[in-house]
Amino acid sequence: MEFGVFLNGYLPGPAAHDPACEHEMLKREMAYVIEADKYNWKYAWLGEHHTLTEYSHMSAPEVVMGYLAHATERIHVGTGIMNISPRVNHPVRCAERVTMLDHVFEGRFEWGTGRGAGSHEIATFNILDKNSTKAEWNEVIRQIPRMWEEKDYMYEGESFTVPYPHNVLPKPYQGKGHPPIWVGCGNPGTFTQAGELGIGAIAFNFEPIYNLKGRIDAYKEGIANCTEPLGQYMNDNVMMTNAVICLNDRDKARQIALRRGRGYLYSMVCNYHDTIPHQEGVPVWPERPHTITDESMLDYLIEGGWLLCGEPDEVAEQAEKYQTVGCDQLVFGLPSDSLMEDEIHEMLEVFGSKVIPQFDPDPTHSTTRYRQTAKRKYQDFNFPVPDITVEELPTNAMIQLDGTRTI
Repeated sequence: MEFGVFLNGYLPGPAAHDPACEHEMLKREMAYVIEADKYNWKYAWLGEHHTLTEYSHMSAPEVVMGYLAHATERIHVGTGIMNISPRVNHPVRCAERVTMLDHVFEGRFEWGTGRGAGSHEIATFNILDKNSTKAEWNEVIRQIPRMWEEKDYMYEGESFTVPYPHNVLPKPYQGKGHPPIWVGCGNPGTFTQAGELGIGAIAFNFEPIYNLKGRIDAYKEGIANCTEPLGQYMNDNVMMTNAVICLNDRDKARQIALRRGRGYLYSMVCNYHDTIPHQEGVPVWPERPHTITDESMLDYLIEGGWLLCGEPDEVAEQAEKYQTVGCDQLVFGLPSDSLMEDEIHEMLEVFGSKVIPQFDPDPTHSTTRYRQTAKRKYQDFNFPVPDITVEELPTNAMIQLDGTRTI
C-alpha cells in the first residue's frame, strides 16, 4: 500500500476573506508537498475547485504544480480532480495541460479526472444541470488518449468538436505511455466503470472503513473484466482519503484530535458536494460541526476507521485496516482540522519515516511500473499525409534535413 497527501486550498473562517491569509495558506500547502517528498510519501494530490469559499481556494493547481516540479525530486503530483466538462475545461486544453505537466515533471504527473464538486461550483460555468456532466465525462475521457497519439486528430461529437485535423501538442514525455489516468468515484457503479476502463479510482472517505469494501470489490471486479483499457495500460489502483494525526508523543496526538472545531471541513463538504451521499444527522455549514467530545468517542472513531491517531506503531495497526479492505493508496487531507502548521510538518516526518516503510518498501511508484507496460492504441495519421518538402532549416534545428542531430 502506498501513501500520499491531499491539498485543497482549505482556508476556514474569516481568513478566507483576508488576502494575506490566502497567500500564506498557498505557501504552506506547497511547503507540505516539499516536506512530504523528503520522507517516503509517494503522491501529492491537488484539488481544482472554483468559487467554493473556505472549502477550497485552489482554482488553478497546474500553476502550483509547475513550482512543485522544480522543488521536488521523487513525489508524484496529481490533479484531484481536473473537471473535463468542455464547458469548464475544453478537452484539447486538458490534453495539452496534462502532457505539458508530464514533461515538466518528467513522468511524475498523475491525471485525476472528474465532473466537479457539485451544483454550486459548476454553475460558475453556466452549467445548471449537474447530471449533464456525466455524459460529457464519458465522451471526453475516450477522446483525450487519441489526442496524445494521433497527429491529425479531428472529432465531431456531442459536447465538443475539432473540425479538421490538428496535431495536439506536446505529445507525452519521452513518447512512452502517458500519465496515469484516474477518476473521482462515489457510488459503486462508478467504481465498477473505473475498473472496466482500466483507470484508477479516487475515493473520498467520510464513513467507517469497512463500508468501503463493497465499492473496492466492485472496482476490482470491474478491472478483472477489463479487456481493453481506456489508455495504453491499466492503472489498477484504488486511492482512499482519510485524516491522520501521527506523532511520537501519543498523548499529544490524542489531545490534538480533541481540539474544538474538528468536523468543520466535513460540514463544508455537506454544504457544497451535492453529488455524493452524506451521513445522516451530520451538520451542514454554517451549523456547529460535530466534535470529538472525549477519549471514548475518539477510540470509537479510530476503531471504525474514521481517522488514524496515535504514535507510529498503533497508527500502523490502524492503517492495516485499509490494506485489509483492498485499498492500494491511502491519502491524508492536509491541513486536517485542528492540526497546526508545525504539527503537520512533524506528522509528515514521523509518519513518513516510521509508518510508510512498514507498508511500502518499494522505491518505485506502482503507476510508474504500470506505465512501463504501455502499448500504443492509435496510429499517427488517419488521413493521407500531404507531400510537402521543406528546403531549408535554421542551423539550430535539433535534427537537420539529412538526419544529422545537433543535440
